[in-house]
Amino acid sequence: MKVLPRRAHGHAGAFLTAGTALVLAAASACSVQGGGSDDGGGKYPSRAVEFTVPTEPGGSTDLITRALVKSIEKPLGGQAVVVNKPGANGKIAGKDVFSSKPDGHRVAVMPQSLFAVGPLVVKDPDAIKLEDMTFVKGLSVEDYVLTVPANSKVKSLKDLLGNQRVRYGTTGAGTGSQLSQALLFGKAKVRSTAIPFDGGGPLVTAVLGSKVDVGAMHVAEVVKHIEAGKLRPLVVFATKRVEALPNVPTATESGHAIVVDQRRFVAAPAGLPADVRDKLASAIDKAVASSEYGQMLKQSYIGRWEVDGTEVGKQLTKSRDDFAAMTKTLGIDLAAQ
Repeated sequence: MKVLPRRAHGHAGAFLTAGTALVLAAASACSVQGGGSDDGGGKYPSRAVEFTVPTEPGGSTDLITRALVKSIEKPLGGQAVVVNKPGANGKIAGKDVFSSKPDGHRVAVMPQSLFAVGPLVVKDPDAIKLEDMTFVKGLSVEDYVLTVPANSKVKSLKDLLGNQRVRYGTTGAGTGSQLSQALLFGKAKVRSTAIPFDGGGPLVTAVLGSKVDVGAMHVAEVVKHIEAGKLRPLVVFATKRVEALPNVPTATESGHAIVVDQRRFVAAPAGLPADVRDKLASAIDKAVASSEYGQMLKQSYIGRWEVDGTEVGKQLTKSRDDFAAMTKTLGIDLAAQ
């Protein structure tokens, strides 16, 4: 695919695909101009606000960000564009954005897993720290559902945990898919082996083909297969039953207090002025209230998590600390998987 160079910000890999370039052009064409005249003393925003996505186009984070940006320009009073910068489970994008000037013109939509699950898999002295960011707004939450092939002898979670050994598929190292199942089998004291796959698509295929006994995936990745009778859901690792699968109990309801989900939030570099943060947060509030944004969430089976920056920080700290404590207590070594 043809790539177009973009300005560098002190990190390698700063390129836009041709497809992304078209998005930028389209965003520019329909933008509302802001009130400022330049970076120095203009009213925020004084140039286009870049929303960086730490994945390739097409995934949930990308869909959420594009829907957000499409509705944010009017309330923000300026241009907004999407920049895809995949790699290292979000670290490449985060390092790039959070080392830039904290003026509100460069922000990122980040996943909770990078900060809550990733450190359990890789001990990285150069990892992004929570202190490197100014949390602006929470955006969304996606839940995991544990599924088996429809022809499996396993009819319930009790059946699954009654097996001598379980081979479970994950969507990759450092994901909620890996953590949720590791905690489940660890708590139940079931001998298990993790089989990692490169994302939800390959894992769905593996479960459908009985290449693994069971797998945890986002609801959106499996709901159509469940409705078609090809997969059987056992539990969801959510705080409450999910709307798309109302008859599927939570793991907690089933006697195993495990809640693992994927949350996404908007963050800027540390030191973002409060007035800029507040204006950006207010614009996000208006954007996510649009019917178009709401329809995207519904069609993608994504829930809302629209909390302020303070609550984002509390959630990330709690999930990081809770997961670290649980894996230590159970003697689970995610890195070894």
